[in-house]
Amino acid sequence: MGNRPGENKKTIAMAVSLSLALAWGVGAVNADQMNDEKKSDDQKAIATFAGGCFWCMEPPFDHTKGVLATISGYTGGKIENPTYKEVSSGTTGHAEALRVEYDPSVVTYKELLDVYWHNIDPTVKNRQFCDFGDQYRAEIFVHGEEQRRLAEASKKAIEESDRFEKIEVRITDAKAFYPAEDYHQDFYKKDPDRYYSYRKGCGRDNRLEELWKD
Repeated sequence: MGNRPGENKKTIAMAVSLSLALAWGVGAVNADQMNDEKKSDDQKAIATFAGGCFWCMEPPFDHTKGVLATISGYTGGKIENPTYKEVSSGTTGHAEALRVEYDPSVVTYKELLDVYWHNIDPTVKNRQFCDFGDQYRAEIFVHGEEQRRLAEASKKAIEESDRFEKIEVRITDAKAFYPAEDYHQDFYKKDPDRYYSYRKGCGRDNRLEELWKD
């Protein structure tokens, strides 16, 4: 995204909280540890979605009851511990993605899928809104067979609705997830002016209204 703060500019100083550090760990998160079928003692589960700019994917999930935390990051690529600069070059195979930690007793994975679909453009390949490239693809990274079943059912339902001619969203197994740099986390809260300027300039909300209006 051309108007994002670059790696060589002053970033917003905000440490990731201790709870996130404990939840996400340092570096890659092993996909085997994030199986949605294996809930932790405090009933947390994990979902992972790619829908273009991760700045723009955080708010709808943060505002969903039952979502405990979100973290922006990179997944689905070929190298370990990629940086934003590397991912944005489009050469690593990673997608900008959002990891969602949620309480399944409050919000279901099916409901999270509904939030996801209504915040992306499912008709385009290797892009979302004004951002072009494989790193901005729309992809659902599933943790376990139940998530796969629900994700595929949701995609099929949209395809059969005849709302769109073609759906370009991929569904793949979850892979190692790398949290993005601190200044990307909760960016819409840290720098709302720049965030909303980017979002408006990208035409995201107008396109979403056009796609999903009844």
